[in-house]
Parts: sequence; structure tokens; C-alpha cells
Amino acid sequence: QPQLAESGGGLVQTGDSLRLSCVASGRDVSRYAVGWFRQAPGKGREFVGAIRWSDGNARYADSVKGRFTISKDNAKKTVYLQMDSMTPEDTAVYYCAADQVHTLVVTQRPRYWGQGTQVTVSS
Repeated sequence: QPQLAESGGGLVQTGDSLRLSCVASGRDVSRYAVGWFRQAPGKGREFVGAIRWSDGNARYADSVKGRFTISKDNAKKTVYLQMDSMTPEDTAVYYCAADQVHTLVVTQRPRYWGQGTQVTVSS
């Protein structure tokens, strides 16, 4: 099963950019797509976006479309979440997760999770 490790979180100001990384390891990592989720204080976990290793096809939640970009580096087995024009509403713990695309995007209950990284956007 895949193991996932996020990094890159921190404190930024409104309008700033931040890039998160998710390094995937373990057997058959390429069999799974990788998604990003976030959980703000007092709220449920929210789907942000997902990407397939095979063709880089990415999907996004409406709340981040046009501001966030997911990319990948197959050689490094790393998926990135580039966040631009950030607002305080983006404050959350961000998780990467792995599973089939349908599970990430539709059912949004992936089996494999990273430990999360905190992102805080100040006003």
C-alpha cells in the first residue's frame, strides 16, 4: 500500500502563494491517483483536487478552481499543490490521499492518507 508524506505548510498572508508537496512511496504507487483534501477548524474534510499519475489529468473543487493547481513529478513520485491568491478561508490542515480516481473525486473516502500539514492564512 502507498505511504504519503506532505510538507510545505506554514503561515502566509492574504494574497500570498504557497506550494505543498506530497511524496508517495511503497509498492504500486502509480496504480493510484493522488488527491488533496483539507479540513478547517470545526468543519468536515473537504475535497480540493486530484491528479492521475498516468496522464496528469487533474480535477478541482469549485472553491479552488482557478487559484489552485495540482502537478506531479513521476520521477520523484511527488505531487504538488500550488496555491495562489490565498484567503483566510483557505486556512486548514491539508492532507494528500491516494486511491482510485473515482474514490477520490466522487465518493471522497480514500483509503490511504498522509499525516497532514497546517496552512494558515492571515488577513
